[in-house]
Amino acid sequence: MRITAGKYKNRKVLCPPGIIRPAMDRMRESLFSILESKLGSLYSLSFLDGFSGSGLVGIEAASRGASPIHLVEKDRGKRTTILKNLSYVEEAYNLYIMDIKRYISTCGFSYDLIYLDPPFPMGEKQEVVALVDQNGILKEEGLLIIHHPGEESWPHTIGSLTLIDSRKYGRSRLLFFQKCRQISEPK
Repeated sequence: MRITAGKYKNRKVLCPPGIIRPAMDRMRESLFSILESKLGSLYSLSFLDGFSGSGLVGIEAASRGASPIHLVEKDRGKRTTILKNLSYVEEAYNLYIMDIKRYISTCGFSYDLIYLDPPFPMGEKQEVVALVDQNGILKEEGLLIIHHPGEESWPHTIGSLTLIDSRKYGRSRLLFFQKCRQISEPK
């Protein structure tokens, strides 16, 4: 595995032990091209890499200027490899070894970009996205991207999050949800 673009382009990323399904190069390149076309530069945008695995997507975001980068991975066995992969990253980052639901409920931080790549067999993906909305960890106009099996059905809205784009890659999909600006009622 390697970083596809930015200041860390072509740097290798180690694959940790255990179950992992790394994001394909083509899909990652497309993901970041879409983000850059929607947002311009990722410079100084906060980025959450949920279900981090190897840290590959978070490092890809850092390579393109995003900072800080927070990575959340439940599997303690992946910690050493993720930290080795992060060793050359100069941008601010934190690695949290914990369940994503617990992190979302307790983090107290709001992100410009949230990327979730849960295990495909996981059955609570929409609940995790709803938890992001309920806990307010996505900034207004922020984007949440989730990678999921293509055969799953998803609603157009989840709380204040609206589906604005969907892309297919083989048998999987990337969904782009944007947090809608809250309009306050006149008094």
